[in-house]
Formats: sequence, C-alpha cells, structure tokens
Amino acid sequence: MLMLALSGMRTRWITFVGSFVALALGVGLIAATGLALAATFDAPERGPERFAAAPVVVRAADHLRVDTPTGTRSKPLDHPGPVGPGTADRLAALGRTVADRTFPADVTAPRTDTEEPPTGPAVKKPRTGADPRKSRTGQDAEARVGHPWEVATAAPYRLTSGRAPAAPSEVVVTTRPGGAPLRTGDRVLVRTPAGNAPRTVVGTVAGRGFEDAVFFTDDEAARISPDIDALVVHADATAVRRALGPDSGMDVLTGHDRRRADPDPDRDARALVSVNALLGTAAGITLFVSAAVVASTFSFAVAQRRREFGLLRTAGATPGQIRRTVCAEAVLVGVLASAAGVWLGAGAAPLLVGRMTEAGLAPPWFALGDAPWPLHTAFWTGVFVATAGALVSCHRAGRTAPTEALREAAVDSRVMPASRWAAAVLVLLAGLGLPALALAVDPVDLLGRKSYITRPMLLVVGFALLAPVLVRPVGRLLTWLPARLPGATGVLVRENTAAGVRRTAAVAAPVLITVALAATLTGTVATLEEARATEARTATTADFVVTSGQEGRPLAPAFVERARAVEGAVVSVSRSTAVTVLEEDTALVTSEARAVDPARLAAVSELPVTAGRLSDLDDDAIVVNEEWLTTRVGDRVTVWLGDGRKASLRIAAVLATGTGDNGVYVTRRNAGGAGVDRIDVKVAEGADRRAVAATLHTAGAATGTRVTTRAEWLAANGPGTNDQTRTGLRMILGIALLCTATALANTLVMATSDRVRDLAVLRLAGATAPQVLRLVAAEAVVAVGVGAVLGGVVAAVNLLVVWGALVLLGVMSAVVVPWGTLGLVVAAAVLLAAVSAVLPASLALRTRPVELAGARE
Repeated sequence: MLMLALSGMRTRWITFVGSFVALALGVGLIAATGLALAATFDAPERGPERFAAAPVVVRAADHLRVDTPTGTRSKPLDHPGPVGPGTADRLAALGRTVADRTFPADVTAPRTDTEEPPTGPAVKKPRTGADPRKSRTGQDAEARVGHPWEVATAAPYRLTSGRAPAAPSEVVVTTRPGGAPLRTGDRVLVRTPAGNAPRTVVGTVAGRGFEDAVFFTDDEAARISPDIDALVVHADATAVRRALGPDSGMDVLTGHDRRRADPDPDRDARALVSVNALLGTAAGITLFVSAAVVASTFSFAVAQRRREFGLLRTAGATPGQIRRTVCAEAVLVGVLASAAGVWLGAGAAPLLVGRMTEAGLAPPWFALGDAPWPLHTAFWTGVFVATAGALVSCHRAGRTAPTEALREAAVDSRVMPASRWAAAVLVLLAGLGLPALALAVDPVDLLGRKSYITRPMLLVVGFALLAPVLVRPVGRLLTWLPARLPGATGVLVRENTAAGVRRTAAVAAPVLITVALAATLTGTVATLEEARATEARTATTADFVVTSGQEGRPLAPAFVERARAVEGAVVSVSRSTAVTVLEEDTALVTSEARAVDPARLAAVSELPVTAGRLSDLDDDAIVVNEEWLTTRVGDRVTVWLGDGRKASLRIAAVLATGTGDNGVYVTRRNAGGAGVDRIDVKVAEGADRRAVAATLHTAGAATGTRVTTRAEWLAANGPGTNDQTRTGLRMILGIALLCTATALANTLVMATSDRVRDLAVLRLAGATAPQVLRLVAAEAVVAVGVGAVLGGVVAAVNLLVVWGALVLLGVMSAVVVPWGTLGLVVAAAVLLAAVSAVLPASLALRTRPVELAGARE
C-alpha cells in the first residue's frame, strides 16, 4: 500500500504539491508562533529597577486584601497612600533613611546651536543664553518625573558629567539615546506641580530605561511634593517590620519584592499577556485555515481521481484498499510537509520575535527560549491535520464504483451526501444559535475579542460544507449579466461553473475563509471603535475638554485654579479613580470610576441613565452601570475606594452598560487621593465663547496645558485602532492570505491541468487561444466571486450580531464595513486566480488540439 501511495504521488505530484506547501506553511507558522508563545511562559523574571540598590523599601500597601469564605482575595489599589511623617521618624531611629518623592517634571530644552534664523547669516547663540520657554523643535515639553537627588543611589544612578544639585534652581537629568541631548550648563524650563521655573542642568546621569528623570535637591523636592511615596531604610528588614507592627498599612519590600515599588511594575506582565493572546490567536487562525485548506484540497483531488479509482475497483481493488491508499498519501504528505514546516518555523521564529519587538507588540527585552515542545506540537499537529483532512475524502474514495471508469462527462452529480448535509446543518445551527443565545442572555460577551475572532469560524465551516449546494445559485447570479452579452463566453462560464461544482467550490473555499475573517475582524474592531466614539459624542456636551494627555498624570494645579475662576463658564473638574466590590463573596472586581462634582456634571454631559438621577449623587452615594450585580436604586453596596478605604454607598443612579466605557461615578470625597486629570468646560448661556476660550488658552500657555475644543477632543479620541492592534490584525490576516494564496494557486493549477481535453475540444470547435484563455480566466474570477459573496454573507451575519449586541446595550451606532480591506483581499484573489488558471492553460495550448483531444487519463 505504501508503494502504491508513493507511485500515485509521483505520477500526480501536482495534486499534492499545493497541500504540501499549504501544510508546510501552516506548520511553519504554528511552530514560529509556538516558539514565541513558549517564550512568554518561560520569560526571565525581571528584577527591581528603581530601587535595585536599596536594602529595604517601605511604602504604603499597594494591594487591597479581603478575607472571603474561600480565602483571601487581592487586587491592586488605584491610589496607594503616602508614607506618613510619623512612620518616617520612627524608622529613622533604626538607621539612615532616604525619602523618595515622585512627581511630574516636564522639561523644555533649549534650542540647539546649529539652528539658524529664517534669513541672514547663521548666528550661534550661547547655550546658557537660550530662551528656556521654547523647545528646540517648537513642540511640547518632554515628559519626565522628578525625584530628590539623595534617592538616586537606590537605582543606582551615577554621574556621567557635572555634579550633584546644590541649589533649588539646579537639577541633574538622565540622558538616553534618541532623547533630548541635554548637557551640563543647559538652561531649561521645568514644569512641576509647584509651577514653571527655569533651572540649570549641573549634572547628567545615564538613563536606565524605565524612566526619564529630573533630580532636585532634597529640600526642593520636598517643597514641590511634600508627600513621601517610598522610604529607603538602611536597616534589617525584620527590625523594620517589628517597628511598624502588623497593622501599619505599610509594605516592607526586600529582594525581588522591591520591584513592586518600580514605576508601573505590572507593565511586563501586561505586555506578556498581550503577546500571549496575539500569538495564541495567530496560531489558532493558522490551524483553522490550514485544516480547511488541506481538507478542501484533498476533497477536490479525490473528486478528480474518481475514474482512476474506478479503474482500480475494476481491476479488483476493494473499498478498504482505496481508502487506505488515500489515507497513506495524506500521511506521507503530512509527515513531509510537517518536517519542512518545523524547519521553516525554527528559522522564522527569531524574525517573528524581532518584528514584534520593533512594532511594539512585545517588550524590548522579549527573546526566544530553548523550549522544544512547540516544534513537536507543530509537527504532530500537521500530521493530524493532513490525516483528519483526508478522512472524509478517504470514505468517499472507497465508495467509488467500478463504473466510474467509464464516465466521460465532467458534470458533478450527488455532490452533497446525507452526512455532509447533517454536518452542515449542525454547524450552522451552532454558528447562529450561540450568538442568538448570547444576545438574549449576555450581549457584552459578544463584544469580546475571543468571541468575535472565534465566532466566524463556525459559520465559515458551515458555509464551506454547503458550498457544493450554494455554488450553482451564486454562480448563476454572478454570471446572469455576462451570459446575456453577445458571444459565447458568458454562457460557457455560467454552464462550466454549474457543471464543475466541486472545482468551483474548491476555489471558492479559501476565498470564503479569507474574506469572512478579514471583514469580520477589521469590521468588528472598526464598529466597536465607532460605537465608543458615538458614546463619547453623546455623553460629552462640553465646549472645551482639557486632559493631561498622559495616563496617570494629573493636570497642573495652577491651571486647575485658573480654570475654576473662568467667568461665563460652567467648569466640571473630575478625577480618575477606581472602586472595588466583592461579588458573591468570592471575587474582587475593580471598576474604573470618575470622581465628579454632581452639580456640574449634568451641565457638561448627557450620560445614558436607565434608573435613578445623577443629581442624587453625593458623598454617601455612587452611580453604577448595569454590569453590577446590585443595580436597584436606593440599595447600598460595600466598596473599597482607590486608596483601600472601605465604604458603604447608596446607589443613586444606574447607567447603561454600552461598550464598557460607562464606568462608575463618585464624589471627590471618595476619589481615593486622585488628582484632577480632566476638566470639562461649558460656556454659559449668553456668555462670550471667545472670551472663555482666550482665558483658557492663556492659562494653558502659562502652565504648559493644551486646551482642546470638543471637536478636537473627539477627533483625538474617536474611532481608529492603535498601532499595536492594527499590527496584530495585519499579522493575523497575513497568515490567512498566505494560506489562501497557496490553496488558490494549487487548486486552479490542478483544475486547469485536468481540463486539457476540454480546452482542446474548444480549440477544435473553432475557439482561438486568446478566447480559451479568457474563458479560463473568467471562470476563475467567477469562482473567486462565489467565495467572496459567501464570505461576505458570513461577515454580514457576524457584523449584524455585533450591531445587535450594541443596540441591546444602549448604543445606537452604525456598522462599519471595511470596504478598503475587502477590496484589496478580493482584488488580490482575483489576480492570483486569473494568473494561476491562465499559466497552465497557456502551456497546455502549446500542444496540438488533436493530440490533447485524443488523450486518455
């Protein structure tokens, strides 16, 4: 049987080369993504950065811990408190202590020496005489953080030039490649919470990668930011814990735990989670597309060989022998292709990781490990996919009757057995029933990435199983107009499409998959972005919106004071915070929240209230959304605020869930120590809008704060995926396109090579070679059109499901159809299909038609 399989593969190598290439590429992609995925599991544990040289670090507890019947649950706090002066004095008795204070310190650098005026000869300006109010590029100040100089040794930072700061107007700055080339002697403008002031750079230290810092004298840092964020203690950790006591609310950090005091210590964990999700999705898409392509190719190959199998049956071969032969061929292709794919994947994995780090999808330190299991997994997955993809084809091949050897017609008959009908119906019921159930029970679930990536696959499989039935009506629809034009080409295309159902379905299947995935993924993401923009446009009625522009950074206090005093305007000041609730005594759930002034909130916003009134919000109340377990107005809920304080608050109003951006609202008293990071300004009726705008812009210019109109703010926060999401989508769609291109080219080469006698008959009937080539190209284009239509139907169903979920969640937003992406995908498929069909046909037409017409398989 093995020799027969090898002989069949040698004589019909064109039939198997497409499956080989598609499977090898699929296995290679799975191997590459698997190796990168394994690196996320075995990533090196990152050590402390900010306090790497500190023996003991004391800071306020940064995690909320709640005892529950099932154990202690923990959640990060949004705003951990400071270290109190009494705690600092008590610990100073144990040994030397160093107080760390962290605050914004944005630097506007001087102009460079090489800048020239618009006209006249170049005049160099002394660096110390440069205007500190202007940057060298005319852009905003460089965002940095300030610290006292004494804590620099905890990192440790070492002076590379100059000296330590000794006066309030002196600073030391970090330098980094690509950053502002600050040097000793520069005069810069530094913006801090205490205001703007010119400073002199008296020293520089090499940056360590995790922050861009500005160091002040200890007294100046204490004046700018009185609160102590962390305390470095040069004493034994046990003695420090004993001095603090068990209920101090302080964390004593030593060893690796010191990393918790770093800026954004969870950023690496979040980055790895994102990398893990992206690679897992890419591997899943690759596996799905590869399996579908291999199954389609084997199915078409078996349909092409029915007369060959009929001859074998006539010669005495049993159905079992036929099945074993086809299965052996699949296993051989699977083993060879998987081996090649593993080799390709091992070589491509470093390139993949490098591209991901360059695109910002992975952190710069991310690197491959030496885990071998992804290669083994990819190899055996490829073998399994090839074998499983051929199982149905094996069964069909075994059912070939001896009389098939006598068939001359190329018309497909009985292309849908009862088993395929049953499978198609079940898969379609699942693909339509699960979203319908989710719409009725939990519409929010349909907006998750896992849902809108995996949901199309069921419908794709269902439509692919029904393709032999759908090809004829869709093909006739697409060829209706060409068939009525003068000439025979349109009629021949229509009839050949209807007669060669399996051929058309095999070409349409990979196009169906790619169009459905491309339209669903990009369309769903764009629709959700548009929905969020619609929510923002509806909820925000302010004329001006001012934000810090950087997550976690508050607005300058001086600007906040000036904004509050603007005449002729309603000014709503708000803060970002969080509240945590214990759901069902088992899980801590944290929700984003905003601390607002209830009296001014209604003037600058129109929130989607479904119950209660926003005006009832006070220091003893909270506004929640419909995702909360308790949503009855007047009920009290126990929450933990951003700084860890426990509070029992009354529900004043309930908001619609929306896309998830309708968070929780509390008052300033329950803000958990958060600073002001957003100001909404509404011009009062009858007031001068220009005067209000001028006052705001003047205050913004004095404090380095950018004031935006509502339209500008909406444009900046409107629809549009971020670069990482866009790159991830391109990666996933590129995988699908690569597999589709391979399958499309292989199927058309197989189909055209198998029709040489039909082409010869057309030549003998009087058709010229260009006419025959145009016919072949037109048939390929129609087959691509069939796949595009079916893929469009799948995408339309999925996008309608997303739209229905948004409507049920209270968001009336339009569906965004990615016409540009669809146009590129279909155009690429049409071009590839036409070339793949015309090239083998043109080679076949070089032989005399009489010789081809008399040929037998």
